[in-house]
Amino acid sequence: MTILDIRPDVAADIYAAGGITVRKHGHRIGAIIDGVALSGEISDETAYAIQYALTAHRVIFFRDQHHLTDEIQYDFGGRIGSQTTTHPTLRSDDNRTLLVEGARANVWHTDVTFIDRIPKASILRSAIVPAYGGATTWASTIAAYEQLPAPLKALVENLWSVHSNAYDYAEMSSRIEGGPAQAVEPEGYRKEFTRTVFETEHPVVRIHPETGEKSLLLGNFFKEFVGLEPAESTVLFQLLQDRITKLENTTRWTWQLGDVAIWDNRSTQHYGVADFGEQPRKLYRTTLAGDVPVSVHGESSRVRTGDASHFSVVDQPVRLPGFATN
Repeated sequence: MTILDIRPDVAADIYAAGGITVRKHGHRIGAIIDGVALSGEISDETAYAIQYALTAHRVIFFRDQHHLTDEIQYDFGGRIGSQTTTHPTLRSDDNRTLLVEGARANVWHTDVTFIDRIPKASILRSAIVPAYGGATTWASTIAAYEQLPAPLKALVENLWSVHSNAYDYAEMSSRIEGGPAQAVEPEGYRKEFTRTVFETEHPVVRIHPETGEKSLLLGNFFKEFVGLEPAESTVLFQLLQDRITKLENTTRWTWQLGDVAIWDNRSTQHYGVADFGEQPRKLYRTTLAGDVPVSVHGESSRVRTGDASHFSVVDQPVRLPGFATN
């Protein structure tokens, strides 16, 4: 199913009731939302309309949200989901908001896939933007699955993979980028990031809990396919990643002050483009709790190591109306 399979009358009614307008930013992924000032005071109708647009378009963007602070951003998150703590391993002063700066996100990834309860969504607001560069790109993992030929679909629907936060950063960067190893994180950051080791088995194809669509679950925290040799895992991983990051399946956002992006972490990967040199770049992220992925055969992800209950509750999503799979 693609976004074109959503009943337009259902979406239009929901957006009208919420007082928002939705403009596509890319054919397969991305939309710009107008008509709302984000806060914890938005109406139930507006909150529902934003959630619906997010699920339908995978990533949504808001301009001119200059009034936002960490507190208002966090309160808004509570209107469209259940907020998590900062991160399973990284700390922040308020244990709510994560500062994203520098070039730490310049690899394709889905957030926090090394735990069982993968986040539903993230809310990212700009605080300092460089004079040039620093865009973020998102890819639709649903579009990538839908474009697979039937034999590959049959293969990946029966595959499981291991995701972990403890891996060889240089080796993984080389594997994903297909070339020489990229610059790795400072030792202090790596030590904090891996202070608790998490390892989880996920289905390579998960069912989106709100739409019933099938999505590829891979990204930077992938370690290996269950039952395959390391060399086989590397080749197959790169083949599938190349499908996900095909340019036609992506949308790119050039940040301005006052911008907010929200992405559905169950149907996307993203990449922060590190083309801004030594210029400062700061964004603040609030994360929303997600469910435990379920395979096409109804099996849930399995924890090997680590307890993520301190990070978030397990979300209990419900199916949304108007999608062809529902």
